[in-house]
Amino acid sequence: MDGNTSGGESDEFGWNTEDELEIASYALPSCSNGTLHGGEAVAGSTEASSSSGSSSTKMIDHFVGMGFSEEMVIKAIQENGEQNTDLILETLLKYSGSSSASSSNSKLIDHFVGMGFSKEMVAKAIQENGEDNTDSILETLLTYSALEKSPQAQQDVDSDEYSSELEGSFLNDFSDINTSDGEEIRKPVSDKEDKLLFLASMGYAVEEASIAMERCGPDSTIAELTDFICAAQMAKASDALMGELEEKPKQFFNDYPNHKKRRMLDYGKKQRFEKKLLNGDDEQIRLPIPMIGYGVPTEPGCITHRTLPEAAIGPPYFYYENVALTPKGVWDTISRFLYDVEPEFVDSKYFCAAARKRGYVHNLPIENRYPLLPLPPHNINEALPLTKKWWPSWDPRTKLNCLQTCVASAKLTERIRKALEDYDGTPPLSVQKYVLEECRKWNLVWVGRNKLAPLEPDEVEMLLGFPRNHTRGGGISRTDRYKSLGNSFQVDTVAYHLSVLKEMFPGGINVLSLFSGIGGAEVALHRLGVPLKNVVSVEISEVNRNIVRSWWEQTNQKGRLIDLADVQQLDADRVEHMFNSFGGFDLVIGGSPCNNLAGSNRHSRDGLEGKHSSLFYDFFRILNMVKDLTTRH
Repeated sequence: MDGNTSGGESDEFGWNTEDELEIASYALPSCSNGTLHGGEAVAGSTEASSSSGSSSTKMIDHFVGMGFSEEMVIKAIQENGEQNTDLILETLLKYSGSSSASSSNSKLIDHFVGMGFSKEMVAKAIQENGEDNTDSILETLLTYSALEKSPQAQQDVDSDEYSSELEGSFLNDFSDINTSDGEEIRKPVSDKEDKLLFLASMGYAVEEASIAMERCGPDSTIAELTDFICAAQMAKASDALMGELEEKPKQFFNDYPNHKKRRMLDYGKKQRFEKKLLNGDDEQIRLPIPMIGYGVPTEPGCITHRTLPEAAIGPPYFYYENVALTPKGVWDTISRFLYDVEPEFVDSKYFCAAARKRGYVHNLPIENRYPLLPLPPHNINEALPLTKKWWPSWDPRTKLNCLQTCVASAKLTERIRKALEDYDGTPPLSVQKYVLEECRKWNLVWVGRNKLAPLEPDEVEMLLGFPRNHTRGGGISRTDRYKSLGNSFQVDTVAYHLSVLKEMFPGGINVLSLFSGIGGAEVALHRLGVPLKNVVSVEISEVNRNIVRSWWEQTNQKGRLIDLADVQQLDADRVEHMFNSFGGFDLVIGGSPCNNLAGSNRHSRDGLEGKHSSLFYDFFRILNMVKDLTTRH
């Protein structure tokens, strides 16, 4: 994500339950009125007040109700005094059970206390649910806290004039579910609890969500937290995953000589991953900062030389792209299968006004790259100048986030408009924070006073470097346009990497474009001035194939375009026939589906073993066939 969510601190809410308030109100007696010996209460002066005796009894009853024996409670009170309930509880925990069980209980209490709950509340929740069920413990704690708010917190809410509907919608819009008008929404106790509740509603274990928040920090977004949890889950299953990957290539090598099978299986060699769930070794791949790969035109520090593994040296040249933020181990696997070439991670925000974090594995030269001209707009005001008039000073965005396949609903933008219209000037920090969170998530832009709107398809085309109306017309719906554009290359970024091909192929190039989408690679090469002699475009979507065919005709291409529907049907005989017909392929390019890799996919984020993302192996299979044919010829 570009930039961190700005805004003030969230409102403070009281965490005290009725039990805690009752304990705090005790007027505990002094030792002169009663002493404790050997675990037995011994009456002192007959003049001791009835209120003091009642208070001491309530204290004992309170801890006995939490599951401790009366004798143990009296002994703990004697050691620590009646005023310090925290020390009493710690002493009771030390007394109870074996030393190992006590240590475990203490760690569990410290864990939940670190989340903002009181020790008494945590101990009570553990007593009710048992130590092993952390999910139920947290649910009980959240129930305690949600049922009781301090009067001061309620005053803060009222003085802000900030409706519960607006605050509640923060959760609903993350799951793209709109709250009905009559539905009552509670204001969350804290931003941390807000995120925990939302992650739990998505199906994550509460313990995983809690640890993810501790690791990623309190300001982390939902997307960052889900990415962390999913990466940890993938690491836990890494042994099984890598074992399957070692066998996977065997399905594809029936057409190859035995020595080829052995050579390529070496690239799928199993590597040991640590299996500690949710610890320091289970993070996603650590992406470089800044994400400029071997260099970008606008940033210093370009790398002008690299050494490729011998097996990776072309021809043919290959270029593979996918999302940068994947479950742990995915890019290691991709790199091993693609001849051990290290990924080049680049964020397209260095080429245009929108972020697009991607990894590229290729064997292209990296010297003498150059960008497409004219350079595209590099910030929101340049790219969308009509929005500048309405942009509020409290919205600090200069870049848009990654352009997705879907857009915000009209109901969301209407809800934001109504919330902002309640204020003549600058809205409160809590409202600003909410609005900016939605703006960053959905790439909303200001189109009027208090009016936000999603990007139009034409604007997305421009930001991604495609020609105007590239996806417009021909019976293509707006929904299909957003979907096609959201899954495409960012043309300026890809063209910068492919620019080295112009001098290498002045007479034209033969391209095998796998998962070609709406033709981002073809558009990039055309804009670079590289003649397209023969292009085999393989794309499952008929809508996308129509877009590429229309562009081919409108740009008066002189070469030949062959479009195919299914990459899995591209077998050895077909590849060899086209190879012989064209005299070989100079470039194999593509980006297999990221459906099972992206962090936004909670339910089927299965890595390269997922239904869609496993098509990466077809990219590898076909590339290796072309490489083998090139070697033989």
